[in-house]
Amino acid sequence: MTARDLGALRVPALGFGAMVLSGVYGEVDDARAEAALTAALDAGAVHVDTSDAYGADGDNERLVGRLIKGRRDEVVVATKFGLALFEGEAGRSQPVGYAFGELRVNAEPRLVRRYAERSLRNLGVDAIDLYYAHYPDPGVPIEETVGAMAELVKDGLVKHIGLSNVTAAQVRAAHAVHPVAAVQNEWSMWRPIEPELLATTRELGIGVVAWSPLGNGFLTGTVQGLGDGDFRHHAPRFSTENLARNNDRYAPIRALAGELEITPAQLALAWLLHQDEHVVAIPGSRTPAHIRENAAAAGITLDPATLARVDQALAGIEVTGGTLL
Repeated sequence: MTARDLGALRVPALGFGAMVLSGVYGEVDDARAEAALTAALDAGAVHVDTSDAYGADGDNERLVGRLIKGRRDEVVVATKFGLALFEGEAGRSQPVGYAFGELRVNAEPRLVRRYAERSLRNLGVDAIDLYYAHYPDPGVPIEETVGAMAELVKDGLVKHIGLSNVTAAQVRAAHAVHPVAAVQNEWSMWRPIEPELLATTRELGIGVVAWSPLGNGFLTGTVQGLGDGDFRHHAPRFSTENLARNNDRYAPIRALAGELEITPAQLALAWLLHQDEHVVAIPGSRTPAHIRENAAAAGITLDPATLARVDQALAGIEVTGGTLL
């Protein structure tokens, strides 16, 4: 697969978001999880993204650690901290657009090493390739959190630093303390990135990792309803009424994908990769065939006329309902 640079870290254009392996869309047993992640690695999507907050008690990190054992040298392991709070530690409110209303964050410098050491144990690795503050802590200046992360780099526990769900101003403040390799942010055909944030990453030579590049699966064109246990029940865009409206509005995008003889998911991913040479995406799936389909999107070239048609179609769409942020 073609590769791109996140600061000084080189990764494939499309990686794998491992959150899907912890039951957010429905139950996933170990055999299915192993088949999914193996398909991703075999397809070249060796940038694997997880978090200590995915699954209960670090379940997702431990799962990833088990499944990459024996293939560690080929895998870029990325994880995050700040949401899976230690017992007795209070978190501060980070408002979100989902029905549960908020997340609780604690990214105090005194806790950063403990978070990292826990993730290293969960993953069974000696160093984390890309380590993110999952959300900025409303009670802690970002440069203080990053200062503690920089100590992890100095001590060899972390190779590259990332930030997730941040503003342009926070990126500048953090980058002045220690080089930031990547900013992870929601970005897709139905959730544009903030122009100032993208401009700042370009100026500073920071890569962008797009989470939810398929709009929590919406942009595959296959979501007509949600099953029991699906976390998207919390998402306003997936309410019964909003989902029907949004599916109608994105019909031109699905039609264009058909005209190009690619899937809607491939069009969404290829379009995203054409937005900037330093953007990579981390779609997740539980199904090997879909994982291979997604990976193939890294090799799709969209000519300027096609990109213009996509942009024209998107300009006419007003999505109903909010996303996480």
